[in-house]
Amino acid sequence: MTIRRAIAHALALGAILAFGVGGAARAQQAIGPSCDNGHFLAVQQQFEDGAQRGDQPVHVCGRVVAVSRARHTRSGWHGYFYLDVGSGVSIRIVSDLDRMNAPAWPWVARGDMADVVGRYYYDNPRSQGIDWTHHGTGRNWAMPGYVTVNGNRYQ
Repeated sequence: MTIRRAIAHALALGAILAFGVGGAARAQQAIGPSCDNGHFLAVQQQFEDGAQRGDQPVHVCGRVVAVSRARHTRSGWHGYFYLDVGSGVSIRIVSDLDRMNAPAWPWVARGDMADVVGRYYYDNPRSQGIDWTHHGTGRNWAMPGYVTVNGNRYQ
């Protein structure tokens, strides 16, 4: 195992333990106050390798590469966009439009810079993304998230 991979494993394990044991404040501390795309890419690789299970708190940033129309799901209206996090990877960002304090969708455009805190979910290589990007929390996710677009924070 390389040193980089060992560090990524340790950081991911720390985030898991902090979130499971100490709640939202510790999860926020584990991911830090600024984006860490390297940590996100390491966690994503761990999922793809089968070494990671369970949703993870993440803090990513990058350029918006695509925006999709809003869709109504069983849990309400959601807006979707894709964020380039480097290394040739773009990730789907899911915003719960019913719970966010934001203007009408779309409030993000291709080419915008975005900073996102939320829950990374991985079902398989074609079904993964970052959700819980709003101020609310739930029974299964205690950390509030946000999306900052060109300096404007939406929660």
